[in-house]
Amino acid sequence: MNIDFAGKTVIVTGAAHGFGRSIASGFAQRGAAVHLCDVNEAGLKETAVLCGSRAYSHVLDVGNRAAVRAAVSAIEAEGFAIDILVNNAGGVRGQVGRPIEEISEEDWQTIFDVNLSGAFFMAQAVAPGMKLRKYGRIINISSGAGLGISLTGIQAYASAKAGQIGLTRQLAHELGAFNITVNNVAPGFVRSNPTTERQWEAMGEEGQARLLQNIALKHLGTPDDIAAMVMFFASDYAAWISGQVISVDGGK
Repeated sequence: MNIDFAGKTVIVTGAAHGFGRSIASGFAQRGAAVHLCDVNEAGLKETAVLCGSRAYSHVLDVGNRAAVRAAVSAIEAEGFAIDILVNNAGGVRGQVGRPIEEISEEDWQTIFDVNLSGAFFMAQAVAPGMKLRKYGRIINISSGAGLGISLTGIQAYASAKAGQIGLTRQLAHELGAFNITVNNVAPGFVRSNPTTERQWEAMGEEGQARLLQNIALKHLGTPDDIAAMVMFFASDYAAWISGQVISVDGGK
């Protein structure tokens, strides 16, 4: 199976490290022009170097609707027709699991802003152009937490990721008539960034062994495993697949 994106334009959010970096690199290696979005400017520069001359960096907070619209408009004004959007930006924003009564409104909202509102704002911004051309691929990166529970115990994260899965299904039906597919990748636990490294260390040897024992393949995956599923959803091989959620978790 040869997947090629020559002539395609892709936006990848959360591209400064981890899944986003692997996803962006995968598209760049297959010939796409890749627009990298993140709040982490230093990380964006590193990803851009990895992706080569067809990578373009945009410092962007996806939870800011006005900023999202301005960024997408600027990309389109440069002559890029956005074919593929990968909503990868997310995470727990430095939070840890705490009892429900300790969660402030700000704690709750900041996780929703990046994990759910950001995906909606990005899709909202690219949809008009995709509708006009009657072509588009939107891939949302959720989490096993959106299908079950969060390993961290963070209520907002589990809720926002579940909401993103619902958004995927809803947008698939709304946008399908315009030949726009909307799908979701739900990764299992992957050591992909400083946050997941801290989570891994906090488990201790016993917790790590228990996590691996609950995985059918008995080992952790890598960011490239997640990127591979994204490449498939974005490719012509998935042209008649929409509204789906695929767990990439080694088997549960």
